This record gives sequence, C-alpha cells and structure tokens, in this order.
Amino acid sequence: MAHTYSHLYDIPATGLRFFTVYGPLGRPDMAYFKFTDMFFDNDPIRIYNNGDFENDLYRDFTYVDDIVKGIEKLMYNPPLKNEVNPAHTVFNIGNNNPEKLMVFITSLEQALSNSLGRKVAFEKIYEPIKPGDVPATYASTDKLQKAIDFKPETSIQDGLQKFTDWYVDYYNKN
Repeated sequence: MAHTYSHLYDIPATGLRFFTVYGPLGRPDMAYFKFTDMFFDNDPIRIYNNGDFENDLYRDFTYVDDIVKGIEKLMYNPPLKNEVNPAHTVFNIGNNNPEKLMVFITSLEQALSNSLGRKVAFEKIYEPIKPGDVPATYASTDKLQKAIDFKPETSIQDGLQKFTDWYVDYYNKN
C-alpha cells in the first residue's frame, strides 16, 4: 500500500522491518521478559528446541537503542524517486548476527546473575519445535549500511545486561 501511494501521489515512504527488539521497558510477552518473570515466579521456562543444542534455533536480537539510532538516521534520508522506482524503500534494522537460542538463554542467566549478585539458573523444560517455527531468522542490513552507514552493534550480552539491571531495579528484586 505504501509503495502504491508513493507511486501514485509522489509521497516518499520508508518501511522499517525490525528483528526481535528487546531492552528495558520491553514487551512482557517476549521471551527474555517472560523468562525473567518466570524465574522470579519460580516457574520453569519452556524451550522449543527438543534439547538439540547442535541444531538449535537462531534468532537475530536487536537492542532497542540500536533501533532508535537507525530510525533517527533514516529520518533525514528519505528515499529518492527515479525513472524505475517511486520514492519508496524498505530497510531491515537488525543485528545481522543471529544467536543460538541457548546462547541467548545462558546470556540472560548470566546477566541476571550479575544484576542480583548471585548465581541464576533457569529451570528448563525442553519441548519439540512448534509447527511452523523457522530454524533461523536474521536481518540482512547491507541496504541499511549502504544508505546511512549504520549497523546495530549491541551484543546480546550487553543488551541483556542493560535489561536485567533495569528489571531488578524497576521491580525491586533481590
């Protein structure tokens, strides 16, 4: 629809595709937030990888501050119309560095351990991969880098540490 309006009415339009955004004040339905809630509720977490760490699922986690930086840079770089295309484009904003699900989980455990000053280990239940789930998702950011010379760089360890520091402080956990 944006492409059509851009073409018909000469309106520059930029679409943004985000990849697994996480961070402080994040969405409580996301795995990192739910797993942290479940730890404090003494509930086990469910991991949908059959316990197969060699063929684990991969996800491209993108820290929220990196998303904001990308948006800020793109705001001042609208797409240009040419003889072939209307002034419309879509960019991926993602870390372009997919992490194994278990690396994500152990990183979250370590970050929470750091924030609390004690060892944290989630109780884990391994289940089959859900129907329709894909083995890997990640963002190709080549187009973004070419347009604005930007690539998200926050590591999963640094981003999760910022999240758990916020969580422990905000919810007054110890």
